[in-house]
Amino acid sequence: MGFSFRVIALFLISLFCQASAQNFHNVTGLRGKKPVVNGGCNFFIGTWVVDPSNHLYDSSSYPFIDSEFNCQKYGRPDTQCLKYAWKPDSCALPRFDGKDFLNRWKGKKIMFVGDSLSLNMWESLACMIHASVPNAKTSFLRKESLSTVTFQDYGVTIQLYRTPYLVDIIRENVGRVLTLDSIVAGNAWKGMDMLIFNSWHWWIHTGKSQGWDYIRDGPNLVKNMDRLEAYTKGLTTWARWVDLNVDPSKTKVFFQGISPTHYQGKEWNQPKRSCSGQLEPLAGSTYPAGLPQAANILNSVLKKMNNPVYLLDITLLSQLRKDAHPSTYGEDHSGNDCSHWCLPGLPDTWNQLLYAALTNN
Repeated sequence: MGFSFRVIALFLISLFCQASAQNFHNVTGLRGKKPVVNGGCNFFIGTWVVDPSNHLYDSSSYPFIDSEFNCQKYGRPDTQCLKYAWKPDSCALPRFDGKDFLNRWKGKKIMFVGDSLSLNMWESLACMIHASVPNAKTSFLRKESLSTVTFQDYGVTIQLYRTPYLVDIIRENVGRVLTLDSIVAGNAWKGMDMLIFNSWHWWIHTGKSQGWDYIRDGPNLVKNMDRLEAYTKGLTTWARWVDLNVDPSKTKVFFQGISPTHYQGKEWNQPKRSCSGQLEPLAGSTYPAGLPQAANILNSVLKKMNNPVYLLDITLLSQLRKDAHPSTYGEDHSGNDCSHWCLPGLPDTWNQLLYAALTNN
């Protein structure tokens, strides 16, 4: 997973990317409602266009990127995937400005909460900001479930709390129990000025890749259950936690929408293909397979919440990027990763959406 302890922190940060941040993209939906910003513009409906200036930083000068995302370092032969920008149909997007981001959030604490897709987005944001302020004094610490980058000159702390289900896994006599109505870990999320949540991929893992042995559903302890039902219950527990523990006048809350995978080419009408070897996005603004069921569940849960939660509706624009995964270009070159995303790459657009949401609301 990359770097571990404080002894290498300042060294790593001193090597952060030297390129300056440039272009910008797209943004936000409120509580599952139609995502409308800037006089009716929906930043999430659009197309990918060729834009070589969209390259925001250089991974070769940025060892902070974990090996699982660093596609160029580990042999991806093309750079075409770096030359696309998201263009909404009916409006322009603000240009990303890392210094402006830091000034807006001076003295504040930001936390990503979720799985390795949160890690993807957290690392991207840290690099994008540092590319804008390459000489800023910065510290880095990774320890157990919590990782932290601090831009010391601005007092801005950006953290990642790894918890793939949001709800707790509790060790009981029978083993690891995914407990659908418990979020004790949420104590670590309190006191933040911004929270960006994410959870989905681990809910459908099975066999040895499954993160639990049993599920506790209220009083019932079960070996398995319908995963969409379990996700709905877990997400409802999370929503209740946000409503009870977050003061919306002090903390902005986002949910990083459902990130798609590209293992099954039949989803985009290439049944014998996966993400491996893909060199360009799908044209247009529709995905043949439609939205995943998890996206509908997320929208439904958000609509029932009392607190405002902004949905970064990344699903469709990410579905179109079948070309943007690491595939076989990781440190050990084993397997075919069509779940995560190369850095630089698509998660930079997710953070451009976040920035646009913050500057336009």
